[in-house]
Amino acid sequence: MTTARRDTYTPETLLSVAVQVFNERGYDGTSMEHLSRAAGISKSSIYHHVSGKEELLRRAVSRALDGLFGILEEEPAREGRSADRLEYVVRRMVEVLIAELPYVTLLLRVRGNTETERWALERRRDFDHRVAALLQAAAADGDVRGDVEVRLATRLVFGMINSVVEWYRPDSRGVSGREVADAVVRLAFSGLRQD
Repeated sequence: MTTARRDTYTPETLLSVAVQVFNERGYDGTSMEHLSRAAGISKSSIYHHVSGKEELLRRAVSRALDGLFGILEEEPAREGRSADRLEYVVRRMVEVLIAELPYVTLLLRVRGNTETERWALERRRDFDHRVAALLQAAAADGDVRGDVEVRLATRLVFGMINSVVEWYRPDSRGVSGREVADAVVRLAFSGLRQD
């Protein structure tokens, strides 16, 4: 774990450090002492900017959720045939996951033990339902297979996308984020698109 330098400390670097520690130790296994050591600042300095670790958690998962919900507001996600919109959303989900990897990783690990985690899980469900509705509309249009139950197809697509947090590292040699997004779209839609 890298320790932030005291003279470069900002609320944003504190959030970045907190996300790293939460991902390494788990939210429940992280104390304010762990956060202050990792940030290289005193606990009172942390409390000067946030009310505690749950506020840091909320800021972190909000960043991931805002990125995902932002996709649904983009023009290609709102206009055109449902299948094309769905394909766009799936591609952008991978891109947001990669751009916000530590934040999305944390979001995917929340379990509902705190008010913030329950809130995040509810928002995730809302996002999932919106994507499932796109898949259902594409099936109704006859553009994607109708012989695979929509909830199952949605879970499988989300499972493929969400698994990226377990193995993708931006600094790893080999596969770029764009290649990952292309592969996910190709694999998902070669199986989903109606011939």
